[in-house]
Amino acid sequence: MSKQGLAGRGWAFPVKPSDAGRLEYVEKADVIERSIQIILDTEPGERVMLPEFGCGLRRFLARPNTSASRALIQDEVTRTLARWEQRIDSVTVSVNPHPQEPSRVDIVIAFVHTRDRRPGNFVYPFYLE
Repeated sequence: MSKQGLAGRGWAFPVKPSDAGRLEYVEKADVIERSIQIILDTEPGERVMLPEFGCGLRRFLARPNTSASRALIQDEVTRTLARWEQRIDSVTVSVNPHPQEPSRVDIVIAFVHTRDRRPGNFVYPFYLE
């Protein structure tokens, strides 16, 4: 199987035309990273045909950047990725305060691609305020 076939190929999100007027696509590992970003960016209830899809991170807005808040975010992201992203496993999520921005946490996601066992990682900055 080609490397492209391991992760797939899909439309870029948001959907937009390329300079040539065709739809833009993402391929290979970018597909999984974009999928993770879409899952984390989407609130449950936003998708009409799949209302339970999404992570629900907005409920953590305006919460203090404490270890308790970070633990709740970590649990939510871990649970959500286990449900919605089947192309990764051995997922480890850590939520770390940003050293220069007190209202920001970095959600660090380490994972293994299920098809070829390659390690991957993704960092999602999330602002509590």
